Amino acid sequence: MEEFKGQPPDARRCFPCWDEPACKATFKITLDVPSELVALSNMPVIDEKVDGNMKTVSYQESPIMSTYLVAVVIGLFDYVEDHTSDGIKVRVYCQVGKANQGKFALNVAVKTLELYKEYFAVPYSLPKLDMIAIPDFAAGAMENYGLVTYRETALLYDDQHSAAANKQRVATVVAHELAHQWFGNLVTMEWWTHLWLNEGFATWVSYLAADSLFPEWKIWTQFLDECTEGLRLDGLAESHPIEVEVNHTGEIDEIFDAISYRKGASVIRMLQNYLGAECFQRSLASYIKKYACSNAKTEDLWAALEEGSGEPVNKLMNSWTKQKGYPVISVKVKEEKLELEQSQFLSSGSPGDGQWIVPITLCCGSYDVCKNFLLYNKSDSFDIKELLGCSISKEGDNGGWIKLNVNQTGFYRVKYDKDLAARLGYAIEMKQLSETDRFGILDDHFALCMARQQTLTSLLTLMASYSEETEYTVLSNLITISYKIGRIAADARPELLDYLKQFFISLFQNSAEKLGWDSKPGESHLDALLRGEIFTALALLGHKETLNEASKRFHAFLADRTTPLLPPDIRKAAYVAVMQKVSASDRSGYESLLRVYRETDLSQEKTRILSSLASCPDVNIVLEVLNFLLSSEVRSQDAVYGLAVSIEGRETAWKWLKDNWDHISKTWGSGFLITRFISSIVSPFASYEKVREVEEFFSSRCKPYIARTLRQSIERVQINAKWVESIRNEGHLAEAVKELAYRKY
Repeated sequence: MEEFKGQPPDARRCFPCWDEPACKATFKITLDVPSELVALSNMPVIDEKVDGNMKTVSYQESPIMSTYLVAVVIGLFDYVEDHTSDGIKVRVYCQVGKANQGKFALNVAVKTLELYKEYFAVPYSLPKLDMIAIPDFAAGAMENYGLVTYRETALLYDDQHSAAANKQRVATVVAHELAHQWFGNLVTMEWWTHLWLNEGFATWVSYLAADSLFPEWKIWTQFLDECTEGLRLDGLAESHPIEVEVNHTGEIDEIFDAISYRKGASVIRMLQNYLGAECFQRSLASYIKKYACSNAKTEDLWAALEEGSGEPVNKLMNSWTKQKGYPVISVKVKEEKLELEQSQFLSSGSPGDGQWIVPITLCCGSYDVCKNFLLYNKSDSFDIKELLGCSISKEGDNGGWIKLNVNQTGFYRVKYDKDLAARLGYAIEMKQLSETDRFGILDDHFALCMARQQTLTSLLTLMASYSEETEYTVLSNLITISYKIGRIAADARPELLDYLKQFFISLFQNSAEKLGWDSKPGESHLDALLRGEIFTALALLGHKETLNEASKRFHAFLADRTTPLLPPDIRKAAYVAVMQKVSASDRSGYESLLRVYRETDLSQEKTRILSSLASCPDVNIVLEVLNFLLSSEVRSQDAVYGLAVSIEGRETAWKWLKDNWDHISKTWGSGFLITRFISSIVSPFASYEKVREVEEFFSSRCKPYIARTLRQSIERVQINAKWVESIRNEGHLAEAVKELAYRKY
């Protein structure tokens, strides 16, 4: 889940006000509440009078702030508390009995407040900070000034039952919301058009904080997942620019998407990398000082950075925020000349007409030989000797590789000519490239393959170079890509599916054997993350040993919920494995999982189970799971986790969506969660007839708040359909796949 909010027009539903971000005021709040309840607001309590079973609670007057940040929370809560070194009282509130699960977030919050005080060169501006876990909350979290609200999964961490992935999520969400206390709350955007700056910036800086607190997580490598999500959405013709003119409050929810958050964070990172960390931080601090307690627009930040760096920041950044999409840079070498050409990248393979000012970084043969410059034109060529001081020999010897977009700090794709691509494949096998570059080469090649600019054969051959890969983020992307190839092949070349699965299993087995099912003392956080993902992948690929081992451990867990045989990191893998064997005639695994779901009160455990159930290949079970999502047993905020349907269940899910659309649009129709139902169920298809069916069904049911998601989902189906056609016509695919399946790795 994104950290989406309930911001835009909600304050006016609570009290009469000018409910727009630029209308700031001070707030003095008094509440009348039942005397046994805890009542919180943005500021500390100054007075409390009890009168029988009611009490009147008055709070200090707030500093000047926007209406969307005003908060009151009333309920039965426990808390844990600590102080920052300069005396700010920090508390984490949660349901009674869960206080211990708030300690990790409390510790992260105290350290993060101290870090941001240094980074922004401005102290936190309120006397206290409360963070609270709310059992029913559509958003991931909301940065209300001094009283930040969270879903339980984004704030609570339990040593016994939370996985490493949950720990990381809590840390990054807390860091994201606390960044807003400066960037958003102290300095507020002028209007929702500039929303991306709030969100993109808070996303980027939350990685900075997490990296400082937990360097062993290699969080900047994991940032590539944010970047890739942004690139995926922005490769659609139905994307939108980072800065969207918002004319009506009803349009705000739809821009809380991967463009605002992920592309936003990625272009900020690209800029910071181009200007240099110190210059960026200095300019940022002066921006915050200048606009503290007031409002600013995107251009004001660019002006501060331009002044601090002497670089053409405004011109450079406008090319990334005011037009949608991004470029692919094609690279070829001709007679000792390096030729670069930019064109807009679209996943559909269609030509686009965007042009950017691109911060190019490149290195040749080693990371000691690096160059960076801005590419202003459509194309340019450089003398390699003059540019890099090295020459590229013909024989494809070791030192002869060239890598653009070093460490993937730029928001663009790169397409290499055949010779350069082959050299990079060799450099991967020889372990000469950083993990971020290995990630980028793979991810770009996959995107180009989907856009039909590279063959599937060439992509699979490249994947084979990763058979000794050990890094979590790279393997995680390799796994994601193998899922997507499996799905598209099931439509295009079903007769090759078993060979493909065999190839993917052999790619992942190496790591699986090294990691084993049981964690090792002192192993890294990243190994814990990887173990869960790799065994989930092997289960979905139908790997027999994995399915049997998972089943054994799951039964031990059913008999004793504290068994060391099924720690949180591998539970999802076991649950998915169990669901692979469930069918209408053998329902026991499904019934057992539902029992675990009903008995746990940990929301992380519930969402883990929900996200596994629909992976079942039996369509009758898939239908049952989907109906279960609509029952009172599933919180409405959590239903979207259950929409990850097996490929066999696609048709069933689509029919279910149509049959239940009235109920779904009534229940989820007022927030952004409704868009998940459409994108999860429509996007996996790959035929033109499905496009017609979807268009027909929604022609009379399309509301403004789902329009963009619907267009994007239909575009994805069209991209898949074109990709299927091109794979059907690919000449030597069958021989290549069989060869890869039987190769020894």
